[in-house]
Amino acid sequence: MPVRVRRSARARAYRLTIDGARGELRLSMPVRASLKRALGWAQDHEAWVRDQMARQPAVTMLNDGAVFPLEGRDVRICWQAGATRTIRLEGDRLLLGGAAESVPARVLRWLKGRAKAVLDTDTHEMARDNGLIVASVGVGDPRSRWGSCTSSGVIRYSWRLILSPPSVRRATVAHELAHLLHMDHSPAFHAAHARIYGADPKSARAWLRAHGAGLHRYVG
Repeated sequence: MPVRVRRSARARAYRLTIDGARGELRLSMPVRASLKRALGWAQDHEAWVRDQMARQPAVTMLNDGAVFPLEGRDVRICWQAGATRTIRLEGDRLLLGGAAESVPARVLRWLKGRAKAVLDTDTHEMARDNGLIVASVGVGDPRSRWGSCTSSGVIRYSWRLILSPPSVRRATVAHELAHLLHMDHSPAFHAAHARIYGADPKSARAWLRAHGAGLHRYVG
């Protein structure tokens, strides 16, 4: 499988991770380390790599007939020859026409747009209710976090939160808003998180630990 090598000034040893969505192995290594030795070390971990790949959920292309979760419920993509390119959500079906080969890319753009709109609304409503000020809201596709917040009030989320149940999404929004009060994970932060969310966020965190990795299987 492809190996993506990253040299890092902070790395003190070799480190392997699996990117299941892209089907590649990531090798982190110190800046001055020998690439040949690092690749040899990675080769010695072939059994571990095979085991980890076997645990990865299968990639799902967002094509005609594919089923994906949208805000916690299953939705099927239904491409219709001769129909308008405009994407419409009707019940548990996502309807669209246009060029069949462009369906995955267009569905992905639609999902990112919906995620941006929903997360923007959630964030500003929850911030207003708690007397907080948000500078801006954006979405991206990070691999290692579901959201981030700067001290200036710039908040970004993984667009894939739109695939999770609303309670999980809103708990993540509350998490980032709590960072406007405490830029750490202290007891005071956790208390603010629960207060802003309006409930105990433990079940939402548990859901992401159990199912979050699977949200990265959907690609356009």
